[in-house]
Amino acid sequence: MSTSPAERPLALVTGASSGIGLELARQFAENGFDLVITAEDAELTSAAERLRDDGARVTAVRVDLAKPGGVDEVYATVRAAGRPLAAAALNAGVGAGGAFATDTDLRDELRLVDLNVRSTVHLAKYVVRDMVARDEGRILFTSSIASTMPGAFQAVYNASKSFVQSFALALREELEDTGVTITSLMPGPTDTEFFARADMLDTPVGAGPKDDPGAVARQGFEALMGGHERVLAASVKTKLQGHASRVLPDSAKAKLHRKMAEPAKGER
Repeated sequence: MSTSPAERPLALVTGASSGIGLELARQFAENGFDLVITAEDAELTSAAERLRDDGARVTAVRVDLAKPGGVDEVYATVRAAGRPLAAAALNAGVGAGGAFATDTDLRDELRLVDLNVRSTVHLAKYVVRDMVARDEGRILFTSSIASTMPGAFQAVYNASKSFVQSFALALREELEDTGVTITSLMPGPTDTEFFARADMLDTPVGAGPKDDPGAVARQGFEALMGGHERVLAASVKTKLQGHASRVLPDSAKAKLHRKMAEPAKGER
């Protein structure tokens, strides 16, 4: 039986203009949710139209979540919808590759921290508070397989995802006796714009095989709706890497990451 617009649950997806975020939004749309979606780039407009074609009512908010005002604007839009937020996928994030001492720009890395870490905490504060007050809701944090290892040549990014992973699991424990569930999505290398934007196309991981973002999002959505703690998505290789990280020493993981993320000699 079809539902009227007022009966459709509402979901929020950040970083929804492309990649995993867009595919997560499509999962919500195809499963009967209306959407508030955010991103800072112009691709958000076409993403919103695509989601409307999937049957969802979509409100698109083009903002920079690396700035506190952007988070406040998104939250105000959610509140203005006049409906409780049934689910949120806090997915927005950027990467930065290269040697910390010589290759990367401090401004880029501080913006990465603002987006990946600060905005996640800021928006989660609003969303979690409201869901706990209703004793109902689901939140998906996009972490990464990178959260499990020291990220040589991707040091700030991996550290940011380690924060997100720890934060998500801590919230899950705090909310154990409520009707609010927290799920961590841990993708491996995925076929998105991430590596180009992070200036990592000259690295083994940037040039290597990648998972399909649609498959990653589907597994993430299913884990969210099932109330699971985490999901390693999407390939068998990513799942094996995640399990291996639990037993390898940090020094070994850092060396392994260096082999994947160190730029080709002479390219920079």
